Amino acid sequence: MSLFVSPKCCSLSTPLHKQRFPLTPTSVSVSRNGNWVFLRPKSTAGGGDGDGDGGGGGSSSSSSSALAPTRVLSFLCPLLKLFSEGDPSRERNFALEAATSSLSTLARLPWGSRSLSEGFSDSEATVSDPPKPLQLFEFEACPFCRRVREAMTELDLSSEVYPCPKGSKRHREMVRQFGGKELFPFLIDPNAGISMYESGDIVKYLFKQYGKGRSPSTGLLESTLLTGWVPTILRAGRGMTLWEKARVEPPSKKLELFSYENNPYSRIVREALCELELPYILRNVGTGSRRTKLLLDISGYEKVPYLIDPNTGAQIGDYKKILAYLFQTYSTTAV
Repeated sequence: MSLFVSPKCCSLSTPLHKQRFPLTPTSVSVSRNGNWVFLRPKSTAGGGDGDGDGGGGGSSSSSSSALAPTRVLSFLCPLLKLFSEGDPSRERNFALEAATSSLSTLARLPWGSRSLSEGFSDSEATVSDPPKPLQLFEFEACPFCRRVREAMTELDLSSEVYPCPKGSKRHREMVRQFGGKELFPFLIDPNAGISMYESGDIVKYLFKQYGKGRSPSTGLLESTLLTGWVPTILRAGRGMTLWEKARVEPPSKKLELFSYENNPYSRIVREALCELELPYILRNVGTGSRRTKLLLDISGYEKVPYLIDPNTGAQIGDYKKILAYLFQTYSTTAV
């Protein structure tokens, strides 16, 4: 397995699955409350620099700046797969899980922990939820996908997340047919009718469109090349590859996850959602989030992660129980 990275994108090289999808180059099928519908964008941005597989040559400066992390991650990917012990549904050493995820959190502090709406007046507050949900195609282990999720935490934005692990049966093909190449992250904003690759461009767009004049916190963009890969290494590649026993068909309704990017326990749950390729609605609840009261009303407390599965009626607040539930409910061996 090889992982290509650029300063803005990730791409796990993998043969495309042979399954056909009802897509055209100018439309993408996304789920709306269990129904698959077509979204036709007005324009596509960020797809022209050719970073990653399937594109043309990027700029020389971009290529040279990407060289070091590309070599490191390309070398480490086979080791990550080895140390991840393969089957993510197996019983885990949760003390070790918590330790490695907590160290990952420390490596990325302060990014992805706090909403910039904290301390805003009502008139200054970031628009938490656009009229139509943003759609983010990503995979948990990608440092550049992490950069976008950190920005969404700062902006207090919810989004629909379509995990795209290596071996993806659905979402990678959607990205390829819609955008022309398998690069991640890939964002669709149906409110503006645009879609784009390139994590740096996505972050700048989100702040321009939904940040009420605010800028990304200091170091958010620049730090990814320095420490953005640390959680990928410490977590031994969790959230990178599709579990072989994951169900092929998605659930009829999306799961909902209350989370924030740099929470160590939410990270473990998002890894599982990625390995199962389960689309879900991400409700960011960083410190100072305007969504905290909603979480309190629903769960009775302010802790994350908190999972809601409208397909079964399950509502679970403990990450260990969430993991067990997900792998038991959404495996091919589930009764």
